[in-house]
Amino acid sequence: MKWEMNENSLFAVLLRSPWWVSGAIAAAIGGLVGVLVREEWRIFAVFSSLPFAVIAAMAAWRQLKAPSGARVARTLDAVRAMPWSDFAAALEDGFRRDGYAVSRVDGPDADFEITKAGRRALVSGKRWKVARAGVEPLKALIGAKDSRDAHECVYVLAGELTDNARRFAVEKRIRLIAGPELARLMPDAGRGAAKRAGA
Repeated sequence: MKWEMNENSLFAVLLRSPWWVSGAIAAAIGGLVGVLVREEWRIFAVFSSLPFAVIAAMAAWRQLKAPSGARVARTLDAVRAMPWSDFAAALEDGFRRDGYAVSRVDGPDADFEITKAGRRALVSGKRWKVARAGVEPLKALIGAKDSRDAHECVYVLAGELTDNARRFAVEKRIRLIAGPELARLMPDAGRGAAKRAGA
């Protein structure tokens, strides 16, 4: 069974926060424990702050590897200009680079089935150009996931979700690929525009 961190746990929230937040918590806990305990027990100051220091390092590494705002904007512009066939092929390539086996799905509610380490997920991406997506396509994706007995579902978009749709996605644990994650998944999208801008 694959262990998954709860998205609302303290450590999950800190991983999504700027790295210095976890660093500050680690320093505060270490300093506080160092001041409050006897000298021979001060080693516990290091151990008590260590989990937060590790989270700070992990968050810093993720943020360092994250695509820049300019690259995200170029990628979103490029994928919005793509026809479905090109966008679908780029998505397939991106998932395969991440180690997934990818197959197309026939049906209106999901476009791909991706598999990795024995876990299957359904992916919906055909409405990627919609500026603001609502809850209906997410409900349809959940229905497709249940009917195909998949473990997870993934929704790909270049726009935004409505507030209701975002709440629904969190509640149903739908993974969203948008913005920086879409730029990471499709590293070649928008590169031509970047070269022309630099020329």
